[in-house]
Amino acid sequence: MSNPSRFDRGHTDDLMSFLAASPSPYHAVANAAARLEKAGFRQVAETDAWDGTTGGKYVMRGGAIVAWYVPEGAAPHTPFRIVGAHTDSPNLRVKPLPDMGSQGWRQVAVEIYGGPLLNSWLDRDLGLAGRLTLRDGSTRLVNIDRALLRVPQLAIHMDRSVHTDGLKLDKQKHMQPIWGLGDDVHEGGLIRFLEEEYGLAEGDVTGWDLMTHPVEAPAYLGRDKELVAGPRMDNLLSVHAGTAALAAVSASDDLPYIPVLAAFDHEENGSQSDTGADGPLLGGVLERSVFARGGSYEDKARAFAGTVCLSSDTGHAVHPNYAERHDPTHHPRAGGGPILKVNVNNRYATDGSGRAVFAAACEKAGVPFQSFVSNNAMPCGTTIGPITAARHGIKTVDIGVAILSMHSVRELCAADDPFLLANALVAFLEG
Repeated sequence: MSNPSRFDRGHTDDLMSFLAASPSPYHAVANAAARLEKAGFRQVAETDAWDGTTGGKYVMRGGAIVAWYVPEGAAPHTPFRIVGAHTDSPNLRVKPLPDMGSQGWRQVAVEIYGGPLLNSWLDRDLGLAGRLTLRDGSTRLVNIDRALLRVPQLAIHMDRSVHTDGLKLDKQKHMQPIWGLGDDVHEGGLIRFLEEEYGLAEGDVTGWDLMTHPVEAPAYLGRDKELVAGPRMDNLLSVHAGTAALAAVSASDDLPYIPVLAAFDHEENGSQSDTGADGPLLGGVLERSVFARGGSYEDKARAFAGTVCLSSDTGHAVHPNYAERHDPTHHPRAGGGPILKVNVNNRYATDGSGRAVFAAACEKAGVPFQSFVSNNAMPCGTTIGPITAARHGIKTVDIGVAILSMHSVRELCAADDPFLLANALVAFLEG
């Protein structure tokens, strides 16, 4: 198989920078938008009237972004080729009344977001990032990317049963991080700290969406540096690859489809929000794009009927210490290329015709791919794929990169798999 790839290990270097610079969905969207701007894309406001001009455009809404490129000569009924992904990752998020403390320790009250591996958050140096909403209605991205908080583990001397019974963590009692000393709880102290850090007047901040993140940087791992360890690979790895692929195909002169990147928020807790895959964002953008080019409802129906979405999310590489938990005939390996996810109960949206679309893209890109199916005795996870297929009536295929330690504070993948995925996405978007 030939390999006409556009991306190489430099793509993985850039992924590591993207991960480090994107501690929240809001940062991830801003960084994706900045990369698209460099490729000539321009932001359009949802409150403005849209025109039918060609070129690259994108919409940002909270922690979600939808970007698309209209080539010269695109008809109103031209189908879309969509790369779908999500920007959120499991973590610890700050509560509305964040200031708490006990026994001479000052703490920050957090709520568990999604399904993190809680033990991986213990004894980690954590920063704080997210979005502040100011009194005038504007928002400000914030990122305290230094050791600010820590969730301390109980010493082994006080819990000998951990060796026999395993570590048991109460989400409410055991996961509240410390960030200082003192017997008095300073109500408003955390938000005032952020106001001071960012030069804001006291009382300027009236709303916040804040979350913790590990401050340890992504890194190559192993004797030959053939692995990458880092945070939020689920699923910023796919957001980064989709952004790079869309920017790359926007330089093409002749595209039979309109390529799209749709990166949603809130996948980790069900996607039911105005920025989630189960919301109206993607359908509204695609529909408005058709109508802006002079299309009718009939044109929209024709465009959607010919549309295909690759739902790209990380999946499970076979674990060397728990191989029996995988299906005995499906062992996706790190470094073996992207995986095609299949589940006959529609936890993934892939069917045989969808497999053919992905196989053709991988063949064109010279990229190997693997198949993943869950062990019959294990529950199967899900993605935005089935939601996208059902909500919009478009063919959807679930794919991704195989990783270890999914939902850990620090995940692991083969260093070559991110650029193999990006090359396959380019071939798919080009048709």
